[in-house]
Amino acid sequence: MSEMTFNDPWWLVLLKVIAIFAMLVLLTLFTIWWERRVVARMQSRVGPNRVGPFGLLQSLMDGFKLALKEEIIPKTAHRAVYWIAPVISATMAFIAFAVIPFGPMVSIFGVETPLQLTDFPVSVLYVLAVASIGIYGIVLAGWSSGSTYPLLGGLRSSAQMISYELAMSMSFVAVFLYAGSMSTSEIVAAQEPIWYAVILLPSFLIYVTAMVGETNRAPFDLPEAEGELVGGFHTEYSSLKFALFFLAEYINMVTVSALATTLFLGGWRAPWPISLWESANTGWWPLLWWLIKVQLFIFVFIWLRGTLPRLRYDQFMRFGWKVLIPASLVWIVIVAAARVVRNEFSVTTQELLLVGAGALIAIVLGSWVLQIRTARQEKRELEEAAAEAAKPFDPYAGGYPVPPLPGQEFTFTSRRALAGATVAGTTVTATDVSEAVSGEAPEEETHA
Repeated sequence: MSEMTFNDPWWLVLLKVIAIFAMLVLLTLFTIWWERRVVARMQSRVGPNRVGPFGLLQSLMDGFKLALKEEIIPKTAHRAVYWIAPVISATMAFIAFAVIPFGPMVSIFGVETPLQLTDFPVSVLYVLAVASIGIYGIVLAGWSSGSTYPLLGGLRSSAQMISYELAMSMSFVAVFLYAGSMSTSEIVAAQEPIWYAVILLPSFLIYVTAMVGETNRAPFDLPEAEGELVGGFHTEYSSLKFALFFLAEYINMVTVSALATTLFLGGWRAPWPISLWESANTGWWPLLWWLIKVQLFIFVFIWLRGTLPRLRYDQFMRFGWKVLIPASLVWIVIVAAARVVRNEFSVTTQELLLVGAGALIAIVLGSWVLQIRTARQEKRELEEAAAEAAKPFDPYAGGYPVPPLPGQEFTFTSRRALAGATVAGTTVTATDVSEAVSGEAPEEETHA
């Protein structure tokens, strides 16, 4: 497939580039409209319904409105970097689609060509590299604005992307081991009998979780948390530059959804029972199956945004480093061991992977239960400490005045009760108590 792709005439390559660009722009406009309609339905609202049929042109009008808004550039901004940052984010979001397969061989103006711009042996690594470069746009946007809150949002992004790109990358290792290739078209071809979302379920779940964190979407939208960062890395952006960041976010949603479809859901191949139809995987029909699968993933993004609250930053980072990455490492070991056992003994890989997936799920659930028990124990200890601190506190109970701890309430023992107390072998009198309470120093004894 790669050879035929590179042998395409220049006009066909240009036509594919324009078609992919137009499709991504239309998908972005549709996704924005769909998100607003779905979230409105979840919240018992109407959503956009004025501009165009069913409000379908609302996203297009919003784009025109953004482009015509006044552009305000901060005085302290680094102009060159401030201008290039949104371009980097939007450009990287577009070019990641160069290796995504949309369908099989078709005829375009009499030329037999695959529905894919290009492909090479390390196509998936290319997508990861492009996604990594895209984060530079966010980091540079926060730094170049010359403001504190955008800088914090950019730094959050760098930490978040490093954490979740590690988990995302490791979720692909099992796919590479099982398919024996990093080429997107060959991975799709390897899923003809059964999708990898079934036999590599832990990898699929890890990737779906990591892709939400990778795209800065709720509940992982920490780089642009409005509550504490005003608006995040794009606080100081307006007009068309802000629109480019907005465009990059939604195209990244489509990109990670397309990658999930390619690696785990059979790519453009028809799902069962449609696959029983002989012509389901021929011609232009596979493009329809591909679009349906991608839209299902985008619906998951919208569903999460409408249902889950934003996590705290420490919870978010702990989940990435202490759950996703260790689970990915354990699963990689299980898959590699299954491949070795399959080659040495007469055991099917599916059976081994199912057993390994069950063991991994049991480990994850066990660690989750242990974490819950630990959290409850810590909460119980804190409650006991708070109850102990809330008990009435007598600063003179031991004979000497003791300052209270935070949260402790005062209670005073009567001076008459303290008058006969003995402290360190010395009898405390009522006069001593009176002087201690009033703060007066005792009079020095005079000797003849």
